[in-house]
Amino acid sequence: MHQRTDRAVREKPLAAPLLDAIPRQPGPGRPVTPGPAAPPPPPARRVRRWPRLLPTPAGTPFTFGYLMVLVATSLFMEFADPATVAAVLRESSTDVAHLGETPLLVLAASALWVVGGLTSPVVFVLALVLTALERRIGGWRTAAVFVLGHVVATLATEIPVGISVVAGHLPESSLHRLDYGISFGLMASVGALTGLFTPLVRTLVLGGLGVMLAIDLVDLSSPLTDWGHPLALLFGIACWPLLRRAGAVRSR
Repeated sequence: MHQRTDRAVREKPLAAPLLDAIPRQPGPGRPVTPGPAAPPPPPARRVRRWPRLLPTPAGTPFTFGYLMVLVATSLFMEFADPATVAAVLRESSTDVAHLGETPLLVLAASALWVVGGLTSPVVFVLALVLTALERRIGGWRTAAVFVLGHVVATLATEIPVGISVVAGHLPESSLHRLDYGISFGLMASVGALTGLFTPLVRTLVLGGLGVMLAIDLVDLSSPLTDWGHPLALLFGIACWPLLRRAGAVRSR
């Protein structure tokens, strides 16, 4: 804003008439300043984005650290004494019996083991999903989605088993079963990540997952797992409003 003053300003007459709206033209000896460099072609941009799909200690500390833990536990499963491995897995199981005795311990320990070890394709999918989610919403929120999805789906499937045993609809042997793995947390993370996709990609991903989960529910080869996966996916979808706001703030 310009401020007015009481001082008078004397205007000097112009030494030469002004040229009306004629820009100065560069002479033959005047160098022309080059304009801004053109952006790199799309293929170069795509190549530059590929490393962002992989976890790094600095860029995605939660994903990188969690994957290192899974590598260590998978190597233990592969090379340790089989009897010791079986005992550790039993104590890490989130069956009703262990949830009633040491709930916090087994809920945490059960997410440290991969069914099938490092050769399972779930590990590769987990790395891609958690990396993409953490780069958009940060490590703490990504960890919260994964852990809460794992816990909610586990309790939602195991508590009905305990109630059914008490009511006499299931035998007491149902209280003791081997239940561990990362699939519930992974499915919740996938559900949350789809909320950050474009509508077309979101529809395709959720449609494909819906068909896959429906087939599992029809076969029902593993009832608790087959019901837990859609519950975990729905939990991740329920996180969309919070995660979209977090992603918008982080991208500014």
